[in-house]
Amino acid sequence: MERSSDYGAFMEKFVLKPSSSSHELPLSGLTFAVKDIFDVNGFVTGFGNPDWARTHSAATSTAPAVLAILRGGATCVGKTVMDEMAYSLDGDNKHYGTPTNPCAPDRVPGGSSSGSAVAVGAKLVDFSLGTDTGGSVRVPASYCSILGFRPSHDAVSTAGVIPMAQSFDTVGWFARDPVILNRVGRILLQLPDVDLVRPRQIFIAEDCFQLSSIPNNRVSQVLVKSVEKLFGGDVVKHLILGDYVENKVPSLSHFISKEIKKQDYGIASLAALSSAMRLLQRYEFKNNHGEWVTTVKPDLGPGISERVWEAIQTTGESIDICYSVKAEIIATLTTLLEDFGILAIPTVPGRPPKLNTDPTTLEVFRAEASSLLSIAGLSGFCQVSIPLGMCNDVPVAISLLAKHGSDGFLLNVVETLYDTLQEQIAISE
Repeated sequence: MERSSDYGAFMEKFVLKPSSSSHELPLSGLTFAVKDIFDVNGFVTGFGNPDWARTHSAATSTAPAVLAILRGGATCVGKTVMDEMAYSLDGDNKHYGTPTNPCAPDRVPGGSSSGSAVAVGAKLVDFSLGTDTGGSVRVPASYCSILGFRPSHDAVSTAGVIPMAQSFDTVGWFARDPVILNRVGRILLQLPDVDLVRPRQIFIAEDCFQLSSIPNNRVSQVLVKSVEKLFGGDVVKHLILGDYVENKVPSLSHFISKEIKKQDYGIASLAALSSAMRLLQRYEFKNNHGEWVTTVKPDLGPGISERVWEAIQTTGESIDICYSVKAEIIATLTTLLEDFGILAIPTVPGRPPKLNTDPTTLEVFRAEASSLLSIAGLSGFCQVSIPLGMCNDVPVAISLLAKHGSDGFLLNVVETLYDTLQEQIAISE
């Protein structure tokens, strides 16, 4: 198959027509692609690995999330490349190639929903479906300079989607246009169209923005000025999120090790949050796929192989504490944000890594990114990554989070803010 013309984004191309050809439908005339983790009737769901594809038969039904989009009037044009077993944030795949990042071809596209993000970034489709467990929609959205939405946990059906770790698995989506992002969301979330509610407060997590290698005037300041212009300055509040979490989530003390305290990068409490999340993720991954991995011994790429086998060796030790951390962080952030509050953080701590970066460097970047990504991961809150243009030839993004079940509110805020953010970027440059 000729892959250069499609940026290496697709596993296979086919056409699934919408259930009805009515022009009245909200997604009429739009095209989309789906990550190769979703069941599509008649196709093998490949999960990013040829050994998986070889040992599984074709799906006999289509995932409800895909069916909902087809009923909404959109046309599916194919399945996209993903990182193996969804166990990476980088976007490379040693078997099927690394999809080319359309806005920064010398850098990774982000994963594990790499092909879905690239297809949207390269304008091959109008929107796409991915999944996000530990960051697999948010990271590639930020690297490819597009919008990416991770919904509230359990808000969109994950039936017919290969599980990674059920405590965190979500069906997410990518778009270039905030109006399309919102429309797709309303169909997947089964939400009515509602008017915008003005955010009550927008908390700027100052310590999280200090982690970022991108200058502040290009990230948090762009948001603050846009919010002041649209909603008024009284909405903006500043917060040291790490201290707030450390004080309010007592079970985290189990994960705040001497090593974490010693690290000069990062925020101790958020690094501990990430440790708890990654432990529970490994444990659930093992329960889902341990038997297959140990029986088949699949050929896995560097980095992924180590993570998969580390997961296979995970015991149930400390898992109960992970669940305590989860309950506490949900309560803590729900109290902070209440209804119509928003938390702003960088999506990732800096620039997308260059292609062929050595695994050790990638692992450090992954650890730093995970401390930011685990906030929505463990709380199950909804999060959107919004592109803020390019800075020194690399994409920049910011993320907004809202409490569980506030997806419609957050989608409306993005649609309202988007144009003003783009204006402020032009001014800041």
